[in-house]
Amino acid sequence: MSRSKNVRATAGESLEDKVAPAPEPSLRGELARSRRNEARLSEEVAEGIRRVAETEELFRLLVASVRDYAIFMLDPSGHVATWNAGAERIKGYRAEEILGRHFSIFYPEEVARSGTCDRELEIASRHGRFEEEGWRLRKGGQRFWADVVITAVRDRDGRLIGYSKVTRDLTDRMRAEEERAARLAAEQASRAKDEFLAMLGHELRNPLAPIVTALQLMKLRGDRGSTREQEVIERQVAHMVHLVDDLLDVSRIASGKFELRRRRFDLRDAVGKAIEIACPLLEQRQHRFELDVPRRRLVVDGDEARLTQVLSHLINNAAKYTEPGGEIRVAVRLEGEEIEIDVSDTGIGIEPAMLPRVFELFVQGSQGADRPAGGLGLGLTLVRTLVDMHGGTVEARSPGIGRGSTFTIRLPCAESGPVGPGEDPVAPAPRARTRRGRRVLLVDDNEDALMLLAEAIEAAGHEVATALDAVEALRVIERFTPEVAVLDIGLPVMDGYELADKMRAEMGGRAPRLLALTGYGSERDRARTREAGFEAHFVKPVDVRRLIECIQVAGAPRG
Repeated sequence: MSRSKNVRATAGESLEDKVAPAPEPSLRGELARSRRNEARLSEEVAEGIRRVAETEELFRLLVASVRDYAIFMLDPSGHVATWNAGAERIKGYRAEEILGRHFSIFYPEEVARSGTCDRELEIASRHGRFEEEGWRLRKGGQRFWADVVITAVRDRDGRLIGYSKVTRDLTDRMRAEEERAARLAAEQASRAKDEFLAMLGHELRNPLAPIVTALQLMKLRGDRGSTREQEVIERQVAHMVHLVDDLLDVSRIASGKFELRRRRFDLRDAVGKAIEIACPLLEQRQHRFELDVPRRRLVVDGDEARLTQVLSHLINNAAKYTEPGGEIRVAVRLEGEEIEIDVSDTGIGIEPAMLPRVFELFVQGSQGADRPAGGLGLGLTLVRTLVDMHGGTVEARSPGIGRGSTFTIRLPCAESGPVGPGEDPVAPAPRARTRRGRRVLLVDDNEDALMLLAEAIEAAGHEVATALDAVEALRVIERFTPEVAVLDIGLPVMDGYELADKMRAEMGGRAPRLLALTGYGSERDRARTREAGFEAHFVKPVDVRRLIECIQVAGAPRG
């Protein structure tokens, strides 16, 4: 019994030792480390999975919360599978309204019917992505300009599982670009218009110049045989010149290229010059004219030529719109710190509905088909603009049709005071007298204008040599040394500026004094001739008497 137990025990002990032998101490340590590594690895894997899940959730939340872009998924057939806040904001649909619907709903009907949507998915599938800008639709059918990117989405095995679609609303940008393009186009059109009007003025003035010169030459000769015909031509030419000047002035003002040449002067001088300009029309229509000007200096800070233009236009208007034999009155007075000028007439008057609009561009009162008063509706716009530029105001009043009208200008008075002994409040400045003849070179490519102007200058006692172009002028100065050169700026091949430089280079200290003759009369053109050394700038058609006076002064010795 005892032995049997011992055998079993030995056998049991031996079996236990064989089944689970006790590990060595070093092996037990390795097993413990291995178990710890497995546990740590399991924790890291779990942490990685958790982080991936968090990242995916963050990405999902990011995409879902983006509001500036519509970001959503399409299934392989093009139906909406996901929807973010940006898609709702840009396209107007809530997720429950759009999920499962085909993305062609975002396209104008004519585009959707054309198969465009299928082509876009095909391109994205074949090339990986599709991108374009074009019109898309919001909920309700409102169009917007969109930048669209469609990207094919594939699984790890390369199978197509759908498309991502990113849409950006570029309507504001497109409108800004359209506005910028429209602004640039308008600026280019404005520049082209200004250039055209300047060229038009030049081309219109060129044929007018010899006509005016011929008339002035007739007067200088004392030709009385065709006085009536001369007066008719002179009036019509003056009207034409006036229209051209108004057209160019309006263009320069509209383009911001108009500048005043300010100085202090007695406004009564401008009144006197305006009346002198309007006198031929007043006399022709036999108006009774009344002038009321105080005997005290009324000084303004402004452009005398432009204020003379304003006043002469109002007086001429009064004469045009008043029947022959009617009354016209100009009254000037000082009211506090302002000078007021009234130009009143007993003419056709202004209908009440027209009064608020008489100073608008191209607006005119009713005229018959024969348009007896003529004009382009530019003059009163110029009047208001020029008065505004001087810090003043102008208004029109009329009791109604057939009851006359009054235009009142108010200008800031810079200074006032008593008139000096013997001063005539509206007398024009005395004209210079020719003392001796000058040697004059006259260059103009208009043969008629050249011939007539040369004859007029010779009639004033000057010796004249002529040339039709710069090359001929340079040949002339080899045998004729002019004291004064009157140069047309718009000469062919070599213009007046280049000719002036050549003459100075060839003649040195014997070079003549220079006067510019041109069809261009803007302030920029005048500034350029001054910079080029011309002492005066005459716009065609030229006032021959003023040119002759200037020749006399310019021909005086330097110093």
